[in-house]
Amino acid sequence: MNPEHFNQLFKSTRTDFRGFLESERSLPERNQILDIHHVTAIAADPQRNINFYTGMLGLRLVKLTVNFDDPAAYHLYYGDEVGHPGTILTFFSWPGALRRQIGNGQLTVTSFSIPKTSISFWSERLRSHGVTFQGPSNRFDEEVISFSDPDGLQLELVTQAVQDEDRTWKGGPVPSEHGIRGFFGVTLSEADSDPTSSLLVDTLGFHRVNEQDGRFRFKAGLGRPGTIVDVLQRPDEPYGLVSVGTVHHVAWRTPTDEQQRSWRSKIAGAGLNVTPIIDRKYFHSIYFREPGGILFEVATDPPGFTVDEPAESLGTSLKLPSGLESSRKEIEQALPPVSVPGLARV
Repeated sequence: MNPEHFNQLFKSTRTDFRGFLESERSLPERNQILDIHHVTAIAADPQRNINFYTGMLGLRLVKLTVNFDDPAAYHLYYGDEVGHPGTILTFFSWPGALRRQIGNGQLTVTSFSIPKTSISFWSERLRSHGVTFQGPSNRFDEEVISFSDPDGLQLELVTQAVQDEDRTWKGGPVPSEHGIRGFFGVTLSEADSDPTSSLLVDTLGFHRVNEQDGRFRFKAGLGRPGTIVDVLQRPDEPYGLVSVGTVHHVAWRTPTDEQQRSWRSKIAGAGLNVTPIIDRKYFHSIYFREPGGILFEVATDPPGFTVDEPAESLGTSLKLPSGLESSRKEIEQALPPVSVPGLARV
């Protein structure tokens, strides 16, 4: 399935986590967006993608599966040691697809959180791996390093004082004290920021907290890591196209199925075209487009990535939903072989 077809589909359609989940359910405010659940982007070569995100950035491949709507394509999930929500960056891999324009109506930058003391470490690591970067530069109260992955996806490493210390991959190539600690936030580019800002505040419960040079900053929930959304107003910029090196959608995090059902009612009540609840095996999802055209998702914490393999084996073998198991042989033959550094080819 090509990117345009997949994009049209969404337009036309509608263990280790236990203590973590219980703590989130006890939050004083109910039915609030907690933070980012995951970001899904588009890559070309799956092996090059794995090498960059596991080998260079030090994220763990926590799930090797296929695009449930296009099983001829990999769906790669990266995160921390066990794939906590808030650390998950995923990719649909479409070999041969073109890289095209990034612009308005898209999530244009995905930002990871790093310790304040790690800015020099990451500058040197990027340099030693031949990755071109800009910075460190100052933005609000943070230091920012900007760079792109091999497909042109725009990324940032942002220093943050308050962090989840356990959100790293301790067995990875990056020392734990310098490891990426999940998301810092995302940047949305819009021709007109006002309708998107209204949705974030009035419907999703974000709070506007800062502004600088056409960058409007919003924060979700209780301000934990991964709650930042920057909206850029760029009235003279062209619209982006779904392609390799772009973000397909961003998922906001809700802790339970009950709260997701409540979110669906609220979003539909705001006049937005929201899909039915869809079972993605590792979480449950609803999708809708914000006024600027960016695809939003609200995803649940459970069931989590250990539902079909133990934590110590995450990402080491191809996992399929039950409805595709009967076609496993054909799917495996159609997919290019890949390997994770240190593991055998799968």
